Amino acid sequence: MIYYNVTIIIDPEVESDWINWMKNVHIPEVLATGCFLSHNFCKLLSVEPEQGLTYSIQYKCKDMETYEHYKSNYAAGLQSEHQERFRDRFIGFRSLMEDV
Repeated sequence: MIYYNVTIIIDPEVESDWINWMKNVHIPEVLATGCFLSHNFCKLLSVEPEQGLTYSIQYKCKDMETYEHYKSNYAAGLQSEHQERFRDRFIGFRSLMEDV
């Protein structure tokens, strides 16, 4: 299994709106691509307060080929929607993990 992880540090002023949008719009759109089997949406608890409100969204994918299909066909559009809606209100990075 491959896990596509997105980590976001969100501005506290937009946290509630962001969580609502993620749960009701963005995550369902990512899952609707058919590339992911499931997801987890978590708030990090072991972060220093000055680092901000940090969340992790992990999407479970069956293999690298499926992830590459997502990346080539869907990722840019979905990421730009997030960027436009929450411009200058977040810091994010992505990583890939594999079951060991």
